[in-house]
Amino acid sequence: MFDQLSELVKQFGGEAVVNNPAVPNEQNDAVMQEAGGSILSGLKDMVASGNISDLTGMLSGKTPIDGNNPVVQQLTEKVTGNLGEKFGLSSDAAGSVAGGLIPQILGGLVNKAKDPNQPGFNMNDLVSAISGGQGGGLMDAVTKYGGQFGLDQNNDGKVDMGDAMAAVTKKGGLGGLLGKLFGK
Repeated sequence: MFDQLSELVKQFGGEAVVNNPAVPNEQNDAVMQEAGGSILSGLKDMVASGNISDLTGMLSGKTPIDGNNPVVQQLTEKVTGNLGEKFGLSSDAAGSVAGGLIPQILGGLVNKAKDPNQPGFNMNDLVSAISGGQGGGLMDAVTKYGGQFGLDQNNDGKVDMGDAMAAVTKKGGLGGLLGKLFGK
């Protein structure tokens, strides 16, 4: 996951970091690496604090990935603070780096995770990475037994993160999904 994130930071870092006169050229790579690490740790912090609904909205595509998105706002605040503290960037300079990178990186992560032609990277990988691997057991159980309980929400013949996203975002939500799983 960190490799994919680093790749996206490099892909989108040109304008926000390299071409930013407020970031000294000799610090470009370090600033991009710090931004990527801060984004990943920020996502993990959101999961640890129980901020699942905002992440679910973003990952499902229900909320746009822009400056009004709560996930983008929280990550922008974290990255801005870290860049200012570690590299002495002004809050405006650090904020322009964060604001230029975060929506593009998150959009790129979500698009890669949803792309069936993207080998070795899917929504399960993304959930596992940001949940510290704790989401895997649940996803394994749902995948193994979910079809028997009618959990294949998108009728693709398998139970995966796409089905979980569909279940959480449609009528009945998570309660309906758990009710089906436990026969209630």
